Amino acid sequence: LEAANIAFYGTLCVNGSGMGIVIATGDNTTIGSIAAIAVKASNRDDFQTPINKEIHHFIKIISAVAIFLGVLFLILGFVLGLDALDNIVFCIGIIVANVPEGLLATVTVSLTLTAQRMAIKKVLVKNLEAVETLGSTNIIASDKTGTLTQNIMTVQHIWYDGGVKLANGLGEGVADQKSATMQYVRNCISLCTTATFIDEEEEKNNVPFQQRKFSGDASEGALIKYIEPHLRASGTGIVQERKKGKILFKLPFNSTNKFMLHIFEQGDDKPHILWMKGAPERIWSRCNTILIEGKEQKKDEVKAEYDKGLFTLMNNGERVLGLCYTELPADQYPSEFKYNWEGEGGEESNFPYENFTFIGLASLIDPPRAAVPAAVRSCQTAGIQVIMVTGDHPDTAEAIAKMVGIIRAPTRRDIAAREGKEIEEIPRDHPDIGARVVRGVELMKMSDEELDHLLDYEQLVFARTSPANKLTIVKGLQDKKLKRWKDGSRPPKRIKNVVAVTGDGVNDSPALSQADIGVAMGIVGSDVAKDAADMILLNDNFASIVDGVEEGRLIFDNLKKSIAYTLSSNIPEITPFLVFILIQIPLPLPTVLILLIDLGTDLLPAISLAYETKEADIMRKPPRDSRVDRLVTRKLISFSYGQIGIIQAMAGFYTYFVVLNDYGFRASDLVGASELFFDYADDSDDAVFFPNNDDTIGAGELQINGNSIPLIECNITDKDVCHIPDEALAHAQGAFFVSIVIVQWADLIACKTRKLSIYHQGMRNTVLNIGLVEETLLAILLSYIPALNVLGTRPIRFVHWMSAMPFAMIIFIYDEVRKYLIRLGPPAGSKKTSNLVEEYTYY
Repeated sequence: LEAANIAFYGTLCVNGSGMGIVIATGDNTTIGSIAAIAVKASNRDDFQTPINKEIHHFIKIISAVAIFLGVLFLILGFVLGLDALDNIVFCIGIIVANVPEGLLATVTVSLTLTAQRMAIKKVLVKNLEAVETLGSTNIIASDKTGTLTQNIMTVQHIWYDGGVKLANGLGEGVADQKSATMQYVRNCISLCTTATFIDEEEEKNNVPFQQRKFSGDASEGALIKYIEPHLRASGTGIVQERKKGKILFKLPFNSTNKFMLHIFEQGDDKPHILWMKGAPERIWSRCNTILIEGKEQKKDEVKAEYDKGLFTLMNNGERVLGLCYTELPADQYPSEFKYNWEGEGGEESNFPYENFTFIGLASLIDPPRAAVPAAVRSCQTAGIQVIMVTGDHPDTAEAIAKMVGIIRAPTRRDIAAREGKEIEEIPRDHPDIGARVVRGVELMKMSDEELDHLLDYEQLVFARTSPANKLTIVKGLQDKKLKRWKDGSRPPKRIKNVVAVTGDGVNDSPALSQADIGVAMGIVGSDVAKDAADMILLNDNFASIVDGVEEGRLIFDNLKKSIAYTLSSNIPEITPFLVFILIQIPLPLPTVLILLIDLGTDLLPAISLAYETKEADIMRKPPRDSRVDRLVTRKLISFSYGQIGIIQAMAGFYTYFVVLNDYGFRASDLVGASELFFDYADDSDDAVFFPNNDDTIGAGELQINGNSIPLIECNITDKDVCHIPDEALAHAQGAFFVSIVIVQWADLIACKTRKLSIYHQGMRNTVLNIGLVEETLLAILLSYIPALNVLGTRPIRFVHWMSAMPFAMIIFIYDEVRKYLIRLGPPAGSKKTSNLVEEYTYY
């Protein structure tokens, strides 16, 4: 990469001519080797996104529970002598009741909705699962140029007459364009640059110079954008200045000399002027005098001021250019003179190569984006470590990192300045060092153990990195298992990093592929980088990543809520089969009605939780620990099954027994009566009704195939249902179904938040409100449209809708009290971060 005589494929020759020899093609080229690293990084057979792992974990748990219960009660059914076919059907019913059939639709819709919201925020999601991955991220390794910064070079300061001045602005401390030395600064920039404005329409429309397009180097573009308005104010411009004479000789900038040189003919027997700009140390070393207020004096007299100014500008992360000139007498160098630069430093040239006059320094900076410091703070508040990984100079990288808040603690450079020492004199393990700035060459020399200890630093900047360096950093972060605190304030902690990487170039593609989530730039990003990434920032703005983190956390929270809601109805769906098998009561809820709940009434409400807005503290919590904070945890199972689910099952059974009691079947008489209800449904003609002794209720007992059940007086005298086992059971089953719908109203409201009260969150989720109405209407249609009664429902009485209402209120009040106790926090003086209610019920 540092070779002086090798060019990449596609390199443009901006001046001169020459012949090249192809020395490598395809995979053997440098870009080919980068592509090979990227392909290797992306072909990881064992790679799973965090949400993929969580869903697989959930499926394993729920499948194991469903199969275990199904097989257990299948065996139990055979032991109790149930009919084989009926027993298998019930086994299937238990498995179906355990499996949340709507989960696939819920997860897909949730991810898609979040991707749409992120697109509005200028984040294009290529892989839906990447949405949640960003929310799980605890480390962001970000590129600098164009992501943290604006990718727009601007002139920030001018050093002249022995002091640093702001390039633009009003008042004291701003460069005085009328000063004699500033005239030379403007002339040097005008006549020792080749960049030009290219759009005539922008000139006609008076587009501000900072926004105009130009051709040429980015630094030169910044320089001409700076001086053009000042030249226009004095009645001229760059083009007019260049037309006042002609350029007799050009020496382009190169990485060896680190300067460029133009010799300009002024005409009218005036001396030619040699203008030079480049690296400050190269320019300063070729000068023996300096301009102070337009007059030459020995440079040694102001060397201290020069050193101080240069250090200040470099320490600000600004790119500094030195400016100088000399006059070439016309009698020694006539117009026809052929200038010739020879020798490595110009020593064999036929014109002067040193003893110039120093004019001053111009410093440029690619300023941070306005929203980035706040975005970095948001990340740090949310427990996300932001690391800068750039190919830029370490000094520039460090300065920008300080501006945006990535570095807040002292670095080696800060300690060296504080102690008045050279940076090399400060050991890397100095106890006061809180932030590290590491070069790529240093990284290459580190062992795995040294890298692991380096990554313990909270504030890190990697500069002058190669593609292999970036890949090493990402792998090191992903492989890190133990976090150590430098101050020893806390014991080491086991960690599992989820790493997001941003990048825009071909050289970033290996790291983008290796990362848990790769984020490419949409404006300046290469096609290779975009192809390797999981999502693309359409505005190249780091702040958009923070929006993505928030959306990713929100989707994980909402998926938890949706699963908690869905699983709650499993208990009232499973327990009817368990009770049926264990005590032989008529089946309270058939398989078809379970499917109507899972794929009908529950589906839209479960999906609607994906539309739920964030709770207030979502970006103040640390990233979830994927080893502990799973999508489905014991506390979530406890909440859904052991708390809400039990109350729902009680509501269903209470309603079931109330309905059968109203139609003449006492609850205590139903134990062991399942066979009688089956026999009646199969052949009611064999049924015999025996009158009651006092003949007040029409019948006192029902017998069929040797089985009997006492009858009581019907509270609802419907001749088609009263004392008719199959119809009374169908009404009870329909009421059980309706009761689940009713208690799911309260469950849905409870699942809207995990900690906040419904009073604070409100009912602003329109889709959820529609879901409440939809599940109610669906229950009404299934119950009261005769054609749909074939599914097992019946037109139940309004009074039977009311049976489950108290249980819905119990669920709502219980959950509000539970959340209130969680919000109270730990007792005063306790060392714990949570109270018992939060510890055992906050899922």
